[in-house]
Amino acid sequence: MSDQSPTNDRNRRPSRVTTDQQVESPDWEDALQTPVQFVRGVGPERAALLEKLDIRVALDLLNNAPRDVLDLSNVKTPAELEEGLQQSVCGQVVDTEARLTSNGKTMSAVLIRSGRAFVRAVWFNQPWILKRFFPDSVVLFSGKPKMRSGRWEFSNPHTQWLENDDAATEDGLPVAVIPRYSLTDGLKMYEIRRAVKAAVEDYVDLVPELLSKECLDKWKLPGIRDAIRKLHLPKSMDEYREGYRRLVFQDLVEFQLAIELRRRVWWSGVPAPKMPCTAKIDSRIRRLFPFNMTPGQNQAIADIVADLNAGRPMHRLLQADVGSGKTAIAMYAILVAIANGHQAALMTPTELLATQHWQTIDKALAHSRVKRRMLTGNLTPQQRQKALEEIKSGDVQLIVGTQALIQKGVKFSNLGLVVIDEQHKFGVGQRAQFSTGTQSPHVLVMTATPIPRSLCLTQFGDLDLTTMSDMPPGRQEVKTYRVYNANTRKRAWKFVRERLQEGRQVYVVCPRVGEAGEDDPQLELSFDEEFPELAEKPQPTQPIEEELIGSAEELFEDLQKNELKGFNVGMVHGRMNAQAKADAMEAFRSGETQALVSTTVIEVGVDVSNASVMVIQQAERFGLSQLHQLRGRIGRGKHQGFCFLFSDASATDVVKRLSAMEKYTDGFKIAEVDFDLRGPGDILGSRQHGALPLRFGHLIKDRKLVEETRKAAVELVKSGQFDGPLLAPLKSAVLDRFAELMDLPRSG
Repeated sequence: MSDQSPTNDRNRRPSRVTTDQQVESPDWEDALQTPVQFVRGVGPERAALLEKLDIRVALDLLNNAPRDVLDLSNVKTPAELEEGLQQSVCGQVVDTEARLTSNGKTMSAVLIRSGRAFVRAVWFNQPWILKRFFPDSVVLFSGKPKMRSGRWEFSNPHTQWLENDDAATEDGLPVAVIPRYSLTDGLKMYEIRRAVKAAVEDYVDLVPELLSKECLDKWKLPGIRDAIRKLHLPKSMDEYREGYRRLVFQDLVEFQLAIELRRRVWWSGVPAPKMPCTAKIDSRIRRLFPFNMTPGQNQAIADIVADLNAGRPMHRLLQADVGSGKTAIAMYAILVAIANGHQAALMTPTELLATQHWQTIDKALAHSRVKRRMLTGNLTPQQRQKALEEIKSGDVQLIVGTQALIQKGVKFSNLGLVVIDEQHKFGVGQRAQFSTGTQSPHVLVMTATPIPRSLCLTQFGDLDLTTMSDMPPGRQEVKTYRVYNANTRKRAWKFVRERLQEGRQVYVVCPRVGEAGEDDPQLELSFDEEFPELAEKPQPTQPIEEELIGSAEELFEDLQKNELKGFNVGMVHGRMNAQAKADAMEAFRSGETQALVSTTVIEVGVDVSNASVMVIQQAERFGLSQLHQLRGRIGRGKHQGFCFLFSDASATDVVKRLSAMEKYTDGFKIAEVDFDLRGPGDILGSRQHGALPLRFGHLIKDRKLVEETRKAAVELVKSGQFDGPLLAPLKSAVLDRFAELMDLPRSG
């Protein structure tokens, strides 16, 4: 049956042979929903195992994307290898070796037997990799080999571990391309392959085609049934890629269409007040800032001003690198709203950040008539009641606070604008809680954690995006160094003391609670190039003698007795009450405290221009974006900033993460590196965890398709094609899949 066959055959009952592990199933109304135990060759025992992989019905087997694919089409024998060409060789592990080179780096090697010959693979500075190789295991090395001392050698090859049944199909014939699936305890690879093959043979012709012929031709996609066959039973890598592309494309385009529908719902809902920004208003606001706006800030203002006067609710994301001046943009938008007779609210995830914003705004508006109020969970009952009355009556025009702003009992008189800072730290839907009544306020969400483009186009796709990447004039890049053992640490502390003696200030940051990194031999670092006066050649393999101190209190006590003896050391952490935290920050801001021991409460919003040095203890415990946020607290004045990453761990992911901090100061580049290393799961905190319900798509390896499907979805919705009869099956599928998740109406 071809892919373009009528979809009214989708309920046809596939023929099936009864086996000793299977009972004949009844006729299901929709055969694609046949319980998996009735798929040919599965049975109840394997069905119970498949259920652990969320495979419950026949359609789930068809939608079970391979975790990877084994390409045996380019496998050579050692005699067939050619130097410098991309090739693969398969063999059995016979020996491993680990040693130090003359310059103190580690070298790891694995020897495999391929036929009657031997091939070697080598890795530098990856001693952990030998833990993955076991005697007699079968591996596939891919790369560009070189002949060394009469033997072929691969340097840092791509490695795949082969299963016992990877080299043959069910009937024993060799296959060039073999999909490999996720497994669970008790389930073997050949069993899930056999189940998938049976599902393809018996059920694929029942899968409905959701895309019109015009869409398939325009986007150069195969039909859905042909794509499923090529994905699971490919005859070549080209076939596999073609099938994979179609299924990922449909997966992503359905998600993007749901996002576009959510955007349409937002825009077509209750109107928002028009708030024009006249030349007089603009001039009055700009006079409050003792600096000229950067081009990036001016563009952000232009975007926001246009939204505020459009008559529909602004729904904009302003992402900016650390220190690029987004607080000034927030103030500008707030003052436009107030100038037009509306209230404005600024909400932050922490009380410390709310306080920082309040102090900045209060200082800037010291001589203005804007009535303002803070609303946080730290107020007394009497203070809270007074604040609520002033907000409800409209006596206050600007309210700065935490999530207390959306708690029960808070009623605004005439709310026109909500600014939500570091909005990814809030739960999904919190930003919508302000939108009640006959008018919806404009919403501006901000983050100083640059968001990878793939997430901007998916997770934040319902928001208009403004990116501000330029820095204020005179802002210097912070120089960053990994401090990896006792010798380099000793010299780093000496450098810190010298800066304190010059009158600078320093942050010393403790990690969050978490597991420590691995204790592997240290990697060499070019520390002396920047600090020749401290030159004392480190020993790369020298272990760190003292334990890293994990708590702020212990480090605070230790530094006063040792490394920072004689200096005034302060401390701030999350367990302190609000007044104690405010006092500690004020002492540091005024210069009374020279060094501040802190947890990550200083990650965002803290601005002390004289702080030019930061020491981050156990840096391997922090995410890359979080390290960049912390580093953004220094170098905010006229003095060069220096950041020292203390870490004795050398696991590959740690080295890559900390090396990226040394190499890059651009937050947008760091966001992409972090995304590549960690994936979308926890880049921006809990908001991202499990929030992308994709079946096939992967936001990292499918970046190009993310962009393609974004454009396709926007075009389909704006042109009206998505609401037409040809794409009615696709629209129905999108609503079935996402209506509840994204709060989409079923009509209109």
